[in-house]
Amino acid sequence: MPAEQHPGRQGIRKIGAQAERIDSDLAAIRHAMRKPAEAEFAQAGLTVPQTALMRAVVLQNGVSLKELSRQLSLAHSTVSGIVDRLEGRGLLVRHNDPQDGRISRIHPAPEVKEFLRTQLPALTQGPLQAALKRAKPRERNAIEQTLRRLRQLLEEARSPAV
Repeated sequence: MPAEQHPGRQGIRKIGAQAERIDSDLAAIRHAMRKPAEAEFAQAGLTVPQTALMRAVVLQNGVSLKELSRQLSLAHSTVSGIVDRLEGRGLLVRHNDPQDGRISRIHPAPEVKEFLRTQLPALTQGPLQAALKRAKPRERNAIEQTLRRLRQLLEEARSPAV
């Protein structure tokens, strides 16, 4: 690596401070983008644990109570109670596992799948689209290119050196 790419102690501190600011900005961006969806979930009367459980169920193609308990770090009985309440409200359905009939898999109800397909994209991307509309074309391009480059750098750091 050329000398100009090896930061000294001062440079490492600056990079650390920059990383903290970027991480904070990214967290604020994620929060702003989730806000409309979270408001929709709250309006539906979902608690924080119910929302977390629904997210886990939606992200998977059928999940068992045991798997949900592990993912959410909650007791099996707690997860079972949450699933029972959400199933009673028509938000979840249980189906027997085709490979092991002793296990039931939890899925989002058809209405939830339809909501996710038709309305969630507008809720999650709406704030970003509104912000980008307020930016000039040149700013939008710079934002996109900068984020794409940051993503590439992060992905390169994860992949083994060739």
